[in-house]
Amino acid sequence: MDLDAYVAEHADEWHRLEALSRRRRLSAVEADELIRLYQRAATHLSLIRSRSPDPVLVARLSHLVLAARSAITGPSAFSLRRIGRFFTVSFPLEVYRARWWSAAVAVGFVTLSGLVIGYIAGHPAAAHVFMGDAEINRLVDSEFVGYYSTYRPQNFALAVSSHNAWLSAQCLASGVLLVPVLYLLASNALNLGVTGGVMAAGGRTDVFFAYLTPHGLLELTAVFVAAGVGLRIGWAWIAPGPARTRGQALAETARAGMLVALGLVGVLAVSGAIEAYVTPSGLPTAVRIGLGGLGWLAFLGYVTVLGRRAAAAQER
Repeated sequence: MDLDAYVAEHADEWHRLEALSRRRRLSAVEADELIRLYQRAATHLSLIRSRSPDPVLVARLSHLVLAARSAITGPSAFSLRRIGRFFTVSFPLEVYRARWWSAAVAVGFVTLSGLVIGYIAGHPAAAHVFMGDAEINRLVDSEFVGYYSTYRPQNFALAVSSHNAWLSAQCLASGVLLVPVLYLLASNALNLGVTGGVMAAGGRTDVFFAYLTPHGLLELTAVFVAAGVGLRIGWAWIAPGPARTRGQALAETARAGMLVALGLVGVLAVSGAIEAYVTPSGLPTAVRIGLGGLGWLAFLGYVTVLGRRAAAAQER
């Protein structure tokens, strides 16, 4: 193949294709010409790659073909409209669909934590299975409260948001296996219960809930949502239903899981900001809890109202 002759023969077509690809508006005749030249340029690119793969020419034609394809198919899928749809339809819909799974996770988590808190508060010696006397005294006297002001608020917010996002991602990613999600939930419920039980046994129950509640309402809800969606993914594989294969059910719920994971990044960023700026602030306890409660209720209202609306409209 004489590459120079081939380039000379088709250079005018490529220049014309490049010019049409750059135009914002095309007439019907020009649109037809663009499609025809795009098809020819794609053929030229294929021939050059197989017979005389000059890297410079291949790169030039590849760029030209991609630009023409973009001009034919329209703008990129990334757009403000798609972003708006994600926040008003896709994310709240998937959270709403998994609401009963998330509610079951919340009930189980709170029940287990409450039982551990109650048991250790009534049997303080049981805490020694998890920590020594010195650790218990430090936790009750200073470490629990001091934890929230150890670092600068902006650094602390990023750290806790990242930690909780990682926990949520683990719940979503391991959902297909079911057991890892249950283990993650149980271990975190146990840790929370032990801390609460030690604080209660030391007469600091009010401090425990005053510092946990402002950010914990939204933070734990996000974790419950992630775990609920993860378990829903696993159950779809076990019981796909009569109209879907296991592969189809798993693919559909996994896509939903990715949407929820993206949405929860924002939710956990808000809870992290509350934990860094509101929880350790000097505001009265009622005000701190009230601010955290408003954020929590806003999230619940958002996913319930928009999710129910999207479900009623049979959105996908």
